[in-house]
Amino acid sequence: MSIHVEQAIIHSIIQDKDGQLSCRLRPQPLLNGNAVEAIVAELHQGYSAKAGKGFGFFGVNGDDGEANPAFKEALRDYTLGKQGFVEFSALAGNLLQQELSKYDFSQGGFLLLACYTYLASDYLFVALLNAKPSMTVLDDMELSQNTHLDLANLQLAARIDLTEWQADEDSRKYISFVRGRAGRKVADFFLDFMGCVEGVNPKMQSKQLMQAVEDFVAESDMTKEERQTCRDRVFEYCTEQVDAGSEVMLKDLADELAESGMDSFYDFAAGGEYALEEEFPADKSTLRQLKKFSGTGGGVSLSFDSTHLGERVIYDPVSDTIMIKGVPANLKDQLDRRLKGD
Repeated sequence: MSIHVEQAIIHSIIQDKDGQLSCRLRPQPLLNGNAVEAIVAELHQGYSAKAGKGFGFFGVNGDDGEANPAFKEALRDYTLGKQGFVEFSALAGNLLQQELSKYDFSQGGFLLLACYTYLASDYLFVALLNAKPSMTVLDDMELSQNTHLDLANLQLAARIDLTEWQADEDSRKYISFVRGRAGRKVADFFLDFMGCVEGVNPKMQSKQLMQAVEDFVAESDMTKEERQTCRDRVFEYCTEQVDAGSEVMLKDLADELAESGMDSFYDFAAGGEYALEEEFPADKSTLRQLKKFSGTGGGVSLSFDSTHLGERVIYDPVSDTIMIKGVPANLKDQLDRRLKGD
């Protein structure tokens, strides 16, 4: 993995016995080059692999959310060389401590900021990390307890694409962030301290793309097999982009379909009322509906390949029933044994 770290630093947000938070600032960047490269590379890889990230931008007064401009202004000064990395990071640490002090659920943590280059783009990685206890065996085979940064459980993190921000300040997706397990609200304070406002929604964009695809094949004279081929090509292209950490390019996707004889998708999608961006981050779990139908409710879970609809799986919307021809062998075995037992 070709990552070049420019600067990195860690500050500590600590809580005293009375529950008051304070920020302990490191006076200089991290110096151990090999260790810094290793931790940033691990965080970059783990972060890139996380699904369901949100995307946003630096807000201004009048946008939804608490768009504090202090972080943005300090970061701009750093990128323009008007202040050093340590000074910028210290302001960030104090901003986070002030934001955390508004809530009664935080116990602090370690704020890591790292500026690095990957594939010709410059990034700022921001993460609030926790420490967890661990055990190790010493040379004399004695056990020793210590603590280490919990890099695997990355819940409060954001990555700012500095190259995109500087090239297009009107972009609404140059900041990506990890969504909390219960939705974005878990991490609201983390976004608020940076002045980040949610912009492009990958799930909504993916749903709009799917709707455009379904309308496109419905209005065409394709056969059933050709329609499914179109869905498959869209899913494959989007999956490749997501796995590579890249965005879906509407024009490139249309060119992919055109190579399979499915012309005019770009004009169809761009000319419709789908609110699709020219470039957008996709959500693979949403797009999977192009290939599979699935649902859960009332104690029943069902999932099947979309190619089976109308053949092995017959859906009757009038009677609200689904008939399955050819029950999977493992399910059939369970059902047969239960019927014999009863």
